[in-house]
Amino acid sequence: MLITFQSKAAPDVTMLKDLAGYLLGLVGKRLDVRGVTTHEQLPVAIERLEAAIVDDEKFAEDDDAFHHAVHANRREHRAGLSQQAYPFLDMLRQAREHEADIIWGL
Repeated sequence: MLITFQSKAAPDVTMLKDLAGYLLGLVGKRLDVRGVTTHEQLPVAIERLEAAIVDDEKFAEDDDAFHHAVHANRREHRAGLSQQAYPFLDMLRQAREHEADIIWGL
């Protein structure tokens, strides 16, 4: 199932329900039938998501070093949180800049 996030400040962002639920959990929200992140909540949401991305990148570096040592020249690409979360994070930033809310619904 797809979830679409909407804001007057940015183009719609659509993603799979599992990813949407995960990202909302990172920013302290739940994926309910309908939801909103108000412009007052955006600074904390952005801070939490950016911190999660930094943590994920640190983990990926450690994981890559381990796999490189074990598998020598074999290296598989893994889409990190930063790649998956970027459209949503960009929307959060634009909404903060324009003092707009973000809404979603199933």
